[in-house]
Amino acid sequence: MTKSKSTAITEELYDYVLAHNPPLDAVQRKLVETTYQRFPDEAQMQSAQEQGPLLAFLARLCTARRIVEVGTFTGFSTLAMAQTLPPDGKLIACDVSEEWTAYGREAWETAGVADRIDLRIAPALDTLRTLPAEPHIDFAYLDADKGNYIPYWDELVPRLRPGGLIVADNVLFGGTVTDPQATGAAAAIREFNDHVMADQRVEAVILTVADGLTVARKL
Repeated sequence: MTKSKSTAITEELYDYVLAHNPPLDAVQRKLVETTYQRFPDEAQMQSAQEQGPLLAFLARLCTARRIVEVGTFTGFSTLAMAQTLPPDGKLIACDVSEEWTAYGREAWETAGVADRIDLRIAPALDTLRTLPAEPHIDFAYLDADKGNYIPYWDELVPRLRPGGLIVADNVLFGGTVTDPQATGAAAAIREFNDHVMADQRVEAVILTVADGLTVARKL
């Protein structure tokens, strides 16, 4: 039986990691802080601080010009990805809250990337189904309601170009995915992880970053 070689992440070590990652710029930092101030009860929905630079790195790695994000919240991850796009690039951001995304809109304007972001306030499945059916998406990020992860995935993967990347957040769901009796969102993530593992259209790995990230490449 194999044993984990993962290092336990203490607060001190987490601070060390952040200090040795690409730093958040002033607009990103203000948006993170504003989110925790304005929405203390919902702020855990924001992508972890180390995920912003990671998403930007992955978007650059696949030279993304067309990005789709499902689940925008206050727009931190959106900002990090949009800043990697060329001037003619486009990021379609899917969310259902005008209140939360208003903070993102302000940050995107300040950062000078608002023209690259197409925010669509509507159920994400409706938005995804209006996109061209042919493979054209370079990069996708999934961080929304867990019960719809599989439908989101199955709308996104056919539209992802070969070699494109799709990243899904919260795939460890606080460790509850190990419980075969899990219910609700934890059960949905368990089912999603099995669905991805069986999907012959992609090659995928789970990373123990933050609450777990699946990174998959379209074959």
